[in-house]
Amino acid sequence: MSSPILNQIGTVFIPVKDIEKARAWYCALLGLVEEGDILFGHLYVIPMEGAGIVLDSKIYSEETVFKTPAFHFNTLNIEEAYEAMKRQNVKILTKIEHQHYFNIQDPDGNHLMICQC
Repeated sequence: MSSPILNQIGTVFIPVKDIEKARAWYCALLGLVEEGDILFGHLYVIPMEGAGIVLDSKIYSEETVFKTPAFHFNTLNIEEAYEAMKRQNVKILTKIEHQHYFNIQDPDGNHLMICQC
């Protein structure tokens, strides 16, 4: 059976309170240069490989933040990633689970996962 809907994820929208602060935090998290425009005063497209991420301050509320990770960031070395998050003073929510993943929290309360691929 064919469908006009592709089996691909295009972009994940993350609700953030302050778009400029969120841009700085996510760029630091991912080791990216903080560049690119904030679109329409509330959107920042993070330069990603694969599925995209858009930070959006227009959709932010305490009810819309991710209480459970909706996706995970990949890493090749889970221990190195865990130590990097500690050095960056990122709020770590779990220890490394099953030697494979751990959860962190962004400054707006969104729960994110780091997973070894």
